[in-house]
Amino acid sequence: MIRRLILLAAGALLLAACGSTKTVTVTVGTQQGPTTKVSALVAEGAHDFNQFACAQCHGPNGGGGISSGVPALKIVGKAFTAAQLRTIIDHGLGESANPTAPYMPVWGLIISARQVSALVAYVHAGLPAVAGAVPPPVQTDQGPVVEGAQLYVRYGCINCHGPNGLGGVPNPQSADKSIPPLSGADFFNQFNTDQKIIDVIRSGSVIGKAPIVSMPHWGGILSTSQLNALVAYIKTLQTS
Repeated sequence: MIRRLILLAAGALLLAACGSTKTVTVTVGTQQGPTTKVSALVAEGAHDFNQFACAQCHGPNGGGGISSGVPALKIVGKAFTAAQLRTIIDHGLGESANPTAPYMPVWGLIISARQVSALVAYVHAGLPAVAGAVPPPVQTDQGPVVEGAQLYVRYGCINCHGPNGLGGVPNPQSADKSIPPLSGADFFNQFNTDQKIIDVIRSGSVIGKAPIVSMPHWGGILSTSQLNALVAYIKTLQTS
């Protein structure tokens, strides 16, 4: 059964600025149209494409339209060989030194070899619409903490920083040997203001080349209201 996520009153997003209590929009999601029956591997890739937030930069089903700095994979994806796509997924791509430009993260130690194969198969299949393979919805009428918690999943933060920001994902080539948690005293000592948290989300944390896992730049992707919602949620994770 095709799940439909209805975008209600999109114009009301203008009321969703930080501190506003007049938000009318209920759900931000993806309305899924006709779907295609595909192989199991391509279906896996379609779901991985959403789980790892590829759709949030490359657009639903790789259709682009999110940022001029991010290619529409539906148009260019088939031009890449499987080896080239694997290299891009494992090592990242983009202007790592420019925090205002999108930068694809280094996924090498996060996404398994099977998942990479599924993503490659999905791209080479033309990124068809697959039943149920849509980004998680985001409620915007239940306060910034709820919105931020759902953005945390929709934009893939959970894949690296873990549920509730508990961390624990290995990053052996980094100084700390793991991706930092967002819930401990160390994080909040370093990022002790809302603006500092917003700045690191915008600019990412590109600390080196693969195999070091690097955080992408979200500055050209996330709106100010979404950044504020993420901050509101992250601040609820503080454990000490």
